[in-house]
Amino acid sequence: MKDNGSIELVRGYPSPNPNVTMQEIIYWSQGLRVKGLLAKPKKEGQYEALLYLRGGLQSIGMVRPSRIAQFASQGLVVFAPYYRGNRGGEGRDEMAGDDRFDAVNSVELLKTFANVKEVHLFGFSRGGLMALWTAILRDDIKSVVTWAGVSDVTSMYMERVDMRRTLKRIIGGSPNKEQEKYDERNPILKAQMINAPVLIIHGTEDENVSIEQSYDLEQALIKEKKQVETWFSSGLTHYYPPHINRQTVRALSEWMKMK
Repeated sequence: MKDNGSIELVRGYPSPNPNVTMQEIIYWSQGLRVKGLLAKPKKEGQYEALLYLRGGLQSIGMVRPSRIAQFASQGLVVFAPYYRGNRGGEGRDEMAGDDRFDAVNSVELLKTFANVKEVHLFGFSRGGLMALWTAILRDDIKSVVTWAGVSDVTSMYMERVDMRRTLKRIIGGSPNKEQEKYDERNPILKAQMINAPVLIIHGTEDENVSIEQSYDLEQALIKEKKQVETWFSSGLTHYYPPHINRQTVRALSEWMKMK
């Protein structure tokens, strides 16, 4: 079996930004070939590394090159795994089951491209789960940003009636019958193991992921005496308007670089 995080193939990928170079990478995770997208500034320099963990499930919420380029243009080397089973990658996307290791293992890959010892994490929506688990399972994380992030799979099941059938199929039942399987996916229950500073971003009117999940995460981190900061935005939903989105990306990128 190839080492976790080792690279199988690197190939060029069209970049939407003339100042950013992109490459699609196939790497190994638990014996599976998994794909992801790397973006880095064209200008030579020493840049910090960001692991971008996308939202959605399977083909929904797939990594967008323009979004990755947006972060790279802030002076970051960015890698965004597609997660197993997507875009021709092997295995099955399991909503923070074993697929969480696709994030954990890609940290090593990202370090080689950025030549750094520590990596920042960014998770959007479902990616919040992946970012929190990566911070739990690794000790080389510099900071964590979770934006409209899921922190409790049981809460997601209760909130998203439209996703219940999918979650039952992936996880093996409902929380009423399989609570242990849901708890195994819930990073909020392991808050004591997160040692990196955490920034929580969320809109109060988010109907995709309730802001209550971010409130609960904040309280769990405070209880464990962890470093946590919140940017809660009144009246905003799951997707911020473009100008606010751009401002927030700039601000959180600066926040990370100060850590």
